[in-house]
Amino acid sequence: MKEKLVWKEEGRKTVYSCRIFSAGERLCRSPDNRLKTFNVLDAPDWAIIIPELKTERGIEFVMVRQWRHGAGELSLEFPAGVFEDGEDPATAAARELREETGYIAHTIEKLGVFNPNPAIMSNRVHFFLARDLELAGQDLDEDEYIEVETVPMKDALDGMGKPPFIHALMGTALTLYLKEKRE
Repeated sequence: MKEKLVWKEEGRKTVYSCRIFSAGERLCRSPDNRLKTFNVLDAPDWAIIIPELKTERGIEFVMVRQWRHGAGELSLEFPAGVFEDGEDPATAAARELREETGYIAHTIEKLGVFNPNPAIMSNRVHFFLARDLELAGQDLDEDEYIEVETVPMKDALDGMGKPPFIHALMGTALTLYLKEKRE
């Protein structure tokens, strides 16, 4: 039955390419044999890491505050970053955690994988929970300006969807975190 829904790709070309993504056209044949062109953004996969700290005040998250050019405002979010060529997802997550927050995780667990927008994007975002954290020192990229903060879990949950918690994928990360906690 699902074969009636599947499109077949017959060609592709890149129409624009930059450092973080390329935009392409995909020539696809519909289930009823019509040929159509669709635009797709291709980018590397990336990881989002939920660093969990257990403190005397309860569970807190290590989060990063940074400027987001698309939104034109500051965002408070979990550390995240793009995979390097050939990099394993867990390795990428551990590296990004260290680079952005200065923490290393002695325990890192994959929570899930999503496509950030399957209508127009080809990449995936991998979500990880980082525990047993140890401070080791930041190693920011040359264009990263980040402040590291610890945020009580309740404040992160209550704040989602309101500034500065504006990044939609942080809501997805919290959903996976809460699912893991429930199990």
